[in-house]
Amino acid sequence: MESLQNHLLIAMPSLDDPLFGRSVTYICEHNADGAMGIVINHPLSVDIANLLEQLEIEFDGGSDAAKMKICAGGPVQNDRGFVLHTPKAGFNSSMQLNQDLMITTSKDILEQLTTEAAPDKFILALGYAGWSPGQLEQELADNSWLVIPADNRIIFDLPHGEKWQGATAKLGIQSWQLSPQAGHA
Repeated sequence: MESLQNHLLIAMPSLDDPLFGRSVTYICEHNADGAMGIVINHPLSVDIANLLEQLEIEFDGGSDAAKMKICAGGPVQNDRGFVLHTPKAGFNSSMQLNQDLMITTSKDILEQLTTEAAPDKFILALGYAGWSPGQLEQELADNSWLVIPADNRIIFDLPHGEKWQGATAKLGIQSWQLSPQAGHA
């Protein structure tokens, strides 16, 4: 199977796992060693201001960024922050995912999120989703996920509650048309 890096996984209605039900997951890496992604549409009750306050990082509480909800990025290392963002150089631990997207895990980006130095668009997630070798391929064969190329409009511009429907609409279908029953031809 070819790599699904830089794609979005859309949970099928039959996937009733509390962590992944109706989720949209950006795949950061997918190779023979497995896959790693960030769930982009499951907001927590904590906003960025709450987190920065807990970490004793100074911030502009009046900024729009301070009010943004943090996402539950997945069940692995859910005490660690991952910032998925539009390109912005200068952070200690950043990886370019494609020409329009980066991921940063270093604390220095947190210090910039409520300032003019922040990336234009970003999502802060705690934790990530991980798959062992062959696991994601098996889940795809089991009809747990639909796959579409990544789309920054879905990732950053849609409200969290609309990302799942927006991603299914990108396939040319409405979410109500998806059957909760899996089948094979």
